[in-house]
Amino acid sequence: MSRQSASADVFQVIADPTRRAILDLLLRGEQPVKQLAEPFAMSLPAISQHLQILCEANLVEVRKSGRQRLYKLKPEPLKQVSAWIANYEEFWQDKLEALGNYLEEN
Repeated sequence: MSRQSASADVFQVIADPTRRAILDLLLRGEQPVKQLAEPFAMSLPAISQHLQILCEANLVEVRKSGRQRLYKLKPEPLKQVSAWIANYEEFWQDKLEALGNYLEEN
């Protein structure tokens, strides 16, 4: 899978733990790359690469403010992930109900 097609796939993008952690940090609001990089043991260019992939997947938006680039979460593409997971939540809910009924009967 090419980098371009991989970066467009939300599931592929959030498979990386560093990118998930960056998304978690962005839940607090818009932040500059330097602040986003603080919790990680990696270089600013490495964090910038992760941010670029998140931008390509439309999960993050960037704006310039003077010399800084500020990054902001765009959670809309995660609805696709949520919808997919919802199918499994329904499955497990049905299984738990069946187990509960079995345990009550026995």
